[in-house]
Amino acid sequence: MCTKRLFHLFLILILGVTVTTTCTGKKITDSDTEDTVENPDPFEQNKRIGRGINLGNALEAPKEGDWGVVLRQEYFKLIKDAGFQSVRIPIRWSNHAEVDSPYIISPTFFNRVDWAIIQARNNGLAAIINIHHYEEIMENPAAHKNRYLGLWRQIANQYKDEPLDLFFEILNEPNNQLTPALWNEYLVDGLQVIRESNAQRTVIIGTANWGGLGSLAELQVPEDDPYLIVTFHYYNPFQFTHQGAEWVSGSEAWLGSTWTGTTSQKQAVTNDFNQALSWASQNNRPLFMGEFGAYSKAAMDSRIRWTEFVRNEAEKRGFSWAYWEFCSGFGAYDLNQNSWRTELLQALIPPESP
Repeated sequence: MCTKRLFHLFLILILGVTVTTTCTGKKITDSDTEDTVENPDPFEQNKRIGRGINLGNALEAPKEGDWGVVLRQEYFKLIKDAGFQSVRIPIRWSNHAEVDSPYIISPTFFNRVDWAIIQARNNGLAAIINIHHYEEIMENPAAHKNRYLGLWRQIANQYKDEPLDLFFEILNEPNNQLTPALWNEYLVDGLQVIRESNAQRTVIIGTANWGGLGSLAELQVPEDDPYLIVTFHYYNPFQFTHQGAEWVSGSEAWLGSTWTGTTSQKQAVTNDFNQALSWASQNNRPLFMGEFGAYSKAAMDSRIRWTEFVRNEAEKRGFSWAYWEFCSGFGAYDLNQNSWRTELLQALIPPESP
């Protein structure tokens, strides 16, 4: 028995304290935190996600810290205290796993993800973990399909005993050669692997073509699986939300774009969301707006106005959401000042909110 587990038993037997810890990368879930819910309703699970925020540019960087963000324990408390209900944790598993079968994920990296999940739980936050920035599978799906399934087999097994406030998101923004038709095949295979060990885990499935609303009509959600939430990402109008973004070719020409909340600007958003709601109603699936935000090179007043309107329209239609992102280029939190950008935060979590 490892020393962590011995200490764990000591706390329970002597002090009456219950803790959650890890030992050699394997999650230990205490009996009083296990989720005993059977047949969890996906619409109620979607409400559990509620208002969330992405912990972006950290674990999905090539290596944590490469993009200026290293997750810290206090971030989770800040997020909870601000009024958020959940965190989405983008993760680049593909950079921390063997290339060849059985595609073993680094135990050290697993421990780091364990830590992030524990921090979320300790602060009463639901957590969403995904496969993010698996760029190789977008370029050559056939060559990476088995590895993708091998990663999910390990991830699912690692967290099979976790409470149901841990959500799996099967793949972030399928694109390029992973076409809508091919993605419909791959998502079924990925889901089957997850269900081997997580029969009732709520799994989040997104659209192809970079996760946009336009591909909802092409998404084929397995009808025989009731434990699913569908996600989309929202960055419209793209020339406003991504003006000056260094990773987007030609975006410098968009600098100065504003969002003033004109009738036509608002109507474009409501049209998009009405389209999404219509799809959700026809397919009886809850929707999660997994990313939305405007880059920091846009004027702050426009960013605030757009963020508030998009958030409010999503909530009117029962969509859960996660803002992109906590503390980097889109950030609602300013790491340099160690403070929230108050007006941007209030656009997400209105002061009158409980």
